[in-house]
This record gives sequence, C-alpha cells and structure tokens, in this order.
Amino acid sequence: MSMTFHVDIVSAEESIFSGTAHMLVAPAEHGEVGILPRHSQYVSLLKPGEVRIRLSDSGEEQNIYISGGVLEVQPHVVTVLADTAIRAKDLDEAEALEAKRRAEDALANQRADFDYARAQSELAEAAARLRMIQKLRRSSSQQ
Repeated sequence: MSMTFHVDIVSAEESIFSGTAHMLVAPAEHGEVGILPRHSQYVSLLKPGEVRIRLSDSGEEQNIYISGGVLEVQPHVVTVLADTAIRAKDLDEAEALEAKRRAEDALANQRADFDYARAQSELAEAAARLRMIQKLRRSSSQQ
C-alpha cells in the first residue's frame, strides 16, 4: 500500500475538497510548497494561486484556485483554510478579467479614500485566476 494523507480544503462558504492524496502543492507566502506523506508539521500563510492535489486512488490531479489563506500540515492531515476557494473547472474568465480591470482602474485613479493595499490584493487575486485559467486551457488543448 502506498503512503497517503488526508486533505481538506475549506473556504468561508463551503468545504471544497476532502479526500486522500499522494501529494499537494500550494502557493505559500514565500514560494510554492510541496507536501508529501509524513511531511513534518508546518503552518504557512497562502497567497492567491493554485492548489494542486495528486489523488491517491486514480493518480489524477485536482486543481483548486484559492485567494489566500492558511496551510496547516499535520502528520496525516493537510488542511487549507482559504478565504475563497473555487474548483478550476468553475473559474469564470470573464469575471476574472472584469475584476482585473476594476483593480487596475482603482490603482490608476487613486482618490483620497483609496485603499492601495486592497486594490493590490484584488489585482493579485484576479491575475492568479487568469493564470490558472490559461494553464488549464493550455493543458486541455495538448490532450
């Protein structure tokens, strides 16, 4: 029997994924982090990007967009607590492009009540969504 661990990905709205995996890759604050079975205990903030889960039963990969959050690794359980989590197949390109446009407009047209950090964060989230959509489009066209 191959070694595995349990993965839970939860957003504020719902549980997005719960299952057994061989590997998980997440966009940690200081760079991408890969988790394999029996990884040492670890906690990290996550930035917007893609969480990739290599499933144990089929070997296929699940891709989930997160807008940020926290990664917690325990000996046999990995938990991602995400601000927002969306399955890759459910990402909306038009919505991501509109969010990117709004954030860029806000950065270009700063007013007295402007929240620069929030606009930067929204721009980073929209850009991460678009990168994931483009990556999925490339991988599906190669198959």
